[in-house]
Amino acid sequence: MQSDLFASKNMAQYSSAPGMELQNEKCVKYTVNGECYARQGAMVAFRGNLRFEKKGQGVGNFLKRQVTGEGLALMTVSGQGEAWFAHEAANCFIVDIAPGDALTVNGRNVLCFDAGLHYEIGMVKGAGMTGGGLFNSVFTGQGRLAVICEGIPIVIPVSPQAPVYVDTDAVVGWSAQLRTSLHRSQSVGSMIRGGSGEAVQLQLEGEGFVIVRPSEAKPTPASN
Repeated sequence: MQSDLFASKNMAQYSSAPGMELQNEKCVKYTVNGECYARQGAMVAFRGNLRFEKKGQGVGNFLKRQVTGEGLALMTVSGQGEAWFAHEAANCFIVDIAPGDALTVNGRNVLCFDAGLHYEIGMVKGAGMTGGGLFNSVFTGQGRLAVICEGIPIVIPVSPQAPVYVDTDAVVGWSAQLRTSLHRSQSVGSMIRGGSGEAVQLQLEGEGFVIVRPSEAKPTPASN
């Protein structure tokens, strides 16, 4: 049988070591020898002896999730084998987190991560109770985290001399050491006249970076 479908770039190979890697730009392959965590429903294929079970979030994170709606419904993947994770053909990226690093990520952008990472749902400081995903998950520890993004993300450096302002519906994540607050870029008079559609942004200050997706459209809420 002949087809470009069977090109070597599309063929899944056996892995030589445990851990995650990009199968392609839309899918992450995770070779499991023990356990890892992934968003519920993200597994598209697997081979080997693997189990998929809903992961409890602990009382604190569960209560925060009920209040905030922050979507980080996880499953534990355990055993020995290979699993492929994807979500609605979004682009996939792998982030290596080392001790001392801290990355804030919107739960809707988490695909899977190593068991050595710790996450905590936290309120974005200075953002009050405004919506738009302002309760995010902070990842620390040591390991790899796979994030997804609708389209090709924009990574914008933040420096003390150049704070960055981002739409709360477009932000994917940022360096956790950055200071956050809400910024109003529209006058009261403009709002009375109908507004520009860009009334309030998340302001990030300090030294680090922010990741933005190229769309302001609100994503479909994550399933519980």
